[in-house]
Amino acid sequence: MVNDKLQNSNIRPVETILVIDDSPTNLEVLYTTLADAGYEVLVEMDSLEGIEQAKNNPPDLILLDIMMPKVNGFEACSKLQSNPVTKDIPIIFMTALSDTVEKVKGFQMGAVDYITKPFQQEEVIARINVQLKLRRLNLELDQQKQKLEERVAERTAELSEALEELQKTQLQLVQTEKISSLGQMVAGVAHEVNNPIGFISTNLYHASQYARDLINLLQLYRQKFPQPGTEIEEIIEAVDLDHISQDLPKLISSMKLGSDRIRGIMQSMRTYSRADGKEKKAVDIHEGIETTLMILQHRLKPQTFRPAIHVVKEYGNLPLIECYPGQLNQVFMNLIANAIDAIDESVQDKNWEGDKSKIDKYLTPENVLTVPLICICTTADKENVTIQIGDNGKGMDLSVRDQIFQAFYTTKPEGKGTGLGLSISYHIITEKHGGTLECITSPGKGTEFIIQLPFYTKSN
Repeated sequence: MVNDKLQNSNIRPVETILVIDDSPTNLEVLYTTLADAGYEVLVEMDSLEGIEQAKNNPPDLILLDIMMPKVNGFEACSKLQSNPVTKDIPIIFMTALSDTVEKVKGFQMGAVDYITKPFQQEEVIARINVQLKLRRLNLELDQQKQKLEERVAERTAELSEALEELQKTQLQLVQTEKISSLGQMVAGVAHEVNNPIGFISTNLYHASQYARDLINLLQLYRQKFPQPGTEIEEIIEAVDLDHISQDLPKLISSMKLGSDRIRGIMQSMRTYSRADGKEKKAVDIHEGIETTLMILQHRLKPQTFRPAIHVVKEYGNLPLIECYPGQLNQVFMNLIANAIDAIDESVQDKNWEGDKSKIDKYLTPENVLTVPLICICTTADKENVTIQIGDNGKGMDLSVRDQIFQAFYTTKPEGKGTGLGLSISYHIITEKHGGTLECITSPGKGTEFIIQLPFYTKSN
C-alpha cells in the first residue's frame, strides 16, 4: 500500500495541448494522435478564439497553424507572447511551408519548434514530448529559483539581524571600554595631581603668613629707622620694595585661587568619569551638565576665527533623576562637543565683526543669530525630564539627519570622527534609560537635540 502511494505521488498530472488549426481534418488527426498519447486536447479553428482559450485556460503547449484566416499564425504568436498569462507557453508552428525564411521568422516570433505537414505521428509526439519535458524542467527550475530566493531572503534577514546585534554589542563594548579607560586615566591623573596640589596649597597658606609677617616687620623697621643709610635705600629703590609689599600678598592669593581651580577641575573630571554600578542612582542632572561644560571650557573660549561661544542656560526646577550618571555625562559630552563642532564648521558662512572679546555686545534681538550660541534648557512634567541642547551652527540636511544615529556614520573628515558618539548616545538614552533622543535641524538654521528621560525606569 505504501509503495502504491509512493508510485501514485510520482505520477505526472495530465498535460494539456491546445491545437489551433482551421482544417477539420488536421484537427481530427491531431486530436486522435494526442489523446491516444495520453494528453488532454483542446481544439480551436479560429486564431482569435484560440488566443482567448489560451488566456482563460492556459495549456501546457500550443500547436499553431501559420496559414490561418483573419489573423495568421505569426500574428497570433505575437499576441500570445505579449500577454503575461500566455507568454511562457511553448508554441510549435504547423505549416506546409518548408521555406527556411519562414521558419526563421517563426523562431524570431517566439516559437520553439516546427512541424511540417503532412504529419508524421511519431515525429509530432516526439517533438511535443521534448518541448513539454523542457517546459517541466523550466518550471522546476523556476520553483527551485523561487525557493532559493526565499532562502536567500531569509538568510539575508538573519544576517542583517545578526549584524545589528553585533553592532549593538560593539557599541556596548566601545562604550564600556571608553568609560573604563577614561575612569582609570582620570583616577591616575587625579591621584598624581592631587598630591603636589595639596602640597602647594598647604605651603601657600604658610607662605602667605610668612609674607605678611615679613612685610609687617619691614614696615615696622622703616618706622623705627627711617634713615637706614644710602646703601640700603638704593637697594629698596632698586627692588621697588613698596610694590613688592603690595603685590606679594596678591600674587600668593592668585596662586591659591589657581590651585583651588585645579582641585575643582580634578573633582569635575572624577565626577564626569565615575563608574556606574548595576543600579541607577538619584542625581542632579544640572551637576552633570555643568561638569561637562567645565571640561569643555577651553573649546568655548575665543578662537582666532571666532569669538567665544556663549552658553545660554535655562534650568528648570528638576528633582533628582534615577539614572546612570556616568553614561548621561557621556551623552552630554557628545552633544555639546558636536554643537561646538557645528559652530566651528559654520564660521565660513558667518560674519564675526567687532570686538571679539566682548560677546555680550552681540546679544541683541537683531543679530542674535550671528552670535555663536549653545542653548541648554531643562524642564520637567509629571512623568519626564526634558533636556534640550541646541546650537546656531550650520544645521543638517534631512538625508544626513536620518542617519546620524547609525553606528559608524559620520560627516566629519577622516581622523576627526568615529561615527560612534551619537550612536552610543542614542543607545544610552533609549535602551539604558528608556527615554527618547530626537534631532530637529535644517540647513543654515542650527540643530537641536531633545532628550526625554522618565523619572523612574527599570534597570537594564
